[in-house]
Amino acid sequence: MVNFFNQSFRQPGKIDFWALQDVNFEVYPGETVGIIGRNGAGKTTLLKILSRISPPTKGSIKVRGRLSSLLEVGTGFHPELTGRENVYLNGAILGLTKAEIARHFDEIVAFSGVEPFIDSTLKHLSTGMQLRLAFAVAAHLSPELLLIDEVLAVGDAEFQKKCLQKMDEVSKSGKTILFISHNLQAVRELCQRGIVLDQGKVMFDGLSDDAVNFYEKELTGALGAVWVNDLDLPGSKVFLQKIEITNVEGNLSSTYVNSQVVQLHFHVKANQEISEFSIGYDLMKDGVTVFRTRQLDAHGYDQLKEGEYVKFTCEIPGWLLNEGLYTIRPDVAIFFKERLSSAHYDLELAFQILHDPSRSPYHQRLNGQNQPGVVFPSLNWRHQILSTNK
Repeated sequence: MVNFFNQSFRQPGKIDFWALQDVNFEVYPGETVGIIGRNGAGKTTLLKILSRISPPTKGSIKVRGRLSSLLEVGTGFHPELTGRENVYLNGAILGLTKAEIARHFDEIVAFSGVEPFIDSTLKHLSTGMQLRLAFAVAAHLSPELLLIDEVLAVGDAEFQKKCLQKMDEVSKSGKTILFISHNLQAVRELCQRGIVLDQGKVMFDGLSDDAVNFYEKELTGALGAVWVNDLDLPGSKVFLQKIEITNVEGNLSSTYVNSQVVQLHFHVKANQEISEFSIGYDLMKDGVTVFRTRQLDAHGYDQLKEGEYVKFTCEIPGWLLNEGLYTIRPDVAIFFKERLSSAHYDLELAFQILHDPSRSPYHQRLNGQNQPGVVFPSLNWRHQILSTNK
């Protein structure tokens, strides 16, 4: 059972910031619970408190059984020890005997895929290799409760799939999992229950499908069609002032049908001369990248002069996207040299695509079950009668 309240941080001359406030819920044995929410909602703080890395300012936590957590790369590992030594160290932290760790050792190394480097010092391994080893240890040492943060996003696609399969296997064995992720589809498929956090408070607690729907409609969808940058300093080299989402008539909107063109406008001010300027965005759906585009893809304007104010516009054509909620993650940079905006990590600006039944009379019957996929293109079909038998 988990039952706790507030965590605050005080700095001289500044008001308290409550990372979590009046959070109270229980997790039962064998449950797989997804925890979702916007950046800064308190998700990682929650898992750190549950893992006893950070104590709560008020309230209490009750955990029954052996707990293992994977919060960030390197947690519970020592960079000066080898991979082999770190497996035993991490197992000992979890309360296992040397014999118990040895029994699972070969399985852990095989899953991680770092066998050729298992006796190398951890600091000499790549971040991805450290992640593989950390997850393998956390998942294979028989914890009753497994806590996993968005750290899986660091791995490659093949490894993420492998991890999700392992988590599914662990949950089916009767173990309890708390899973933080922006991959909403993974939350739907892996978790029976979902908890939505926003500004440190529990906004929804119920079935995972209902939790994802609540998050999409009530929180992400409520962000509107304009984002104004308060993440970066206006005096930076290039300042991304705002992003607007409009239709072709220039009217702001966060809701469209499949057939409509969606226009994204990026307002940029150059505070100094910039060469090889790059602006673009990732279009995300359920935490998965649909595509990435930059103005340089079309030999766009890449030289900014000091004091210049430029609006970059990108059109997403009609009859391309399927219905659902889409999120924009901008990227402002000097091409492959320097990122110029932190908004790439923190911005969540969303728009909704609704189904347009006008393309044919049959489209009125379509829904998410019989029209799956992220894209919904209008493709040309033709027919030719080759013979007629009477």
